[in-house]
Amino acid sequence: MKRSGIATFTLDYGKCPAWLFRRMVKLGREIMQILVAEYGPDEFIKRIADPVWFQSLGTVLAFDWNASGLTTILTAALKEAIRGQEKDLGIFIAGGKGKTSRKTPDEIMQWGEKLSLSTPKTQSLVYSSKMAAKVDSALIQDGFQIYHHSFFFAVRQNQGKAEIGAWAVVQQGMNIENQTARRYHWYSDQTWIDADNTQINADDQTQINADYTQINADNISVNHRSNQRESAKFNFVCEPHTGIISDMRQKLALNLTAQKSEKTREISTELVKAGYHSLIKDIQLLRKHSSELHKMLALKISAAAGEENIVKLLKLENIEFNHHPVELEDFSKSKYLEKILWQVCEQQPENYEKLLAIQGVGPKTIRALALVAEIIYGAQPSYDDPARYSFAHGGKDATPYPVDKKTYDQTIAILKNALQKTKLPFSEKRRIISRL
Repeated sequence: MKRSGIATFTLDYGKCPAWLFRRMVKLGREIMQILVAEYGPDEFIKRIADPVWFQSLGTVLAFDWNASGLTTILTAALKEAIRGQEKDLGIFIAGGKGKTSRKTPDEIMQWGEKLSLSTPKTQSLVYSSKMAAKVDSALIQDGFQIYHHSFFFAVRQNQGKAEIGAWAVVQQGMNIENQTARRYHWYSDQTWIDADNTQINADDQTQINADYTQINADNISVNHRSNQRESAKFNFVCEPHTGIISDMRQKLALNLTAQKSEKTREISTELVKAGYHSLIKDIQLLRKHSSELHKMLALKISAAAGEENIVKLLKLENIEFNHHPVELEDFSKSKYLEKILWQVCEQQPENYEKLLAIQGVGPKTIRALALVAEIIYGAQPSYDDPARYSFAHGGKDATPYPVDKKTYDQTIAILKNALQKTKLPFSEKRRIISRL
């Protein structure tokens, strides 16, 4: 499993005209049929997971290339385009924008029943959908609130039995302050969760807790029945992406999926394993540090009943916190956070992914653990915005990397070939190809 990219563009408040949506559905249906016939459903899912290819497809279907609406409208158009043809194409799409995103788990499970997939295999897809949403909401804290979540997956027939193929997640968040949106892409070419080891909690199976403006990752829950899953092969929490595309970057973004954040992830898990009372003491300690954050800090701790108060010296790492992103947040006064931390400590997750999967664990819980890990234990996470690339295939000024002409050519060639095989008039084909 990999998060294959992130794209950032302007936030669009407009509405797609009905005539344009009908046109997108019609053309999208033809293109999908041609691409699946030539390359197969798995390859189509892989292409959807490519931010550049996805953006190019939206442009071909006549939507604004840099508008946030491209994501939501294109997804809706593709979903409508294959309605009734899903089994023939071997491609299935669940979820969408706002409240429709809440239906993602239900829609996946419904397709599982129609296709006679085993419940464990179907639940593995639901798990992937939920964890992708949770990672991009809680581990990537870049100022974008997710409001669109869609799940694409392929199913192929093998000796009369349905088998799950590749899957992809396309989700989008908005930043109201700077009027931009950011799209996150995930991809895996196999179903990797053994259902004997992992099961979705039935109470949360129907919920990716979202409203029209935000997916609330705090309420995404996964109940683990065993510790046998091989997380080393597919890691949701460490460098899950292969490419990120953005025309803008945040000055500060807490990125706990970065390799640089490995120590933070480890210590966060250890803090939880150490127990609730120990963790709360660490959180309360954050309020004690001075503005200069001296290396040695006197900490008065109440001893057991009947003993005098004792003073311990706590060694703090020599780290610069003048511009710490979460420095001013007071975690010690949140009763809700205390409740969640109690639940997490009670469950004793064996690794960071399982910690994240616990119901109620969201951005604030993750920030609190990260801050304790950094200030008290010296594990500095990454504050670099994970959006790495500028423009579609690299900046024209070679910043941050030169234009990849090969990628350009491959994207254009595939879509151009598909367009040539559609039933559109020649003049219309020329117009679309020129825009591409």
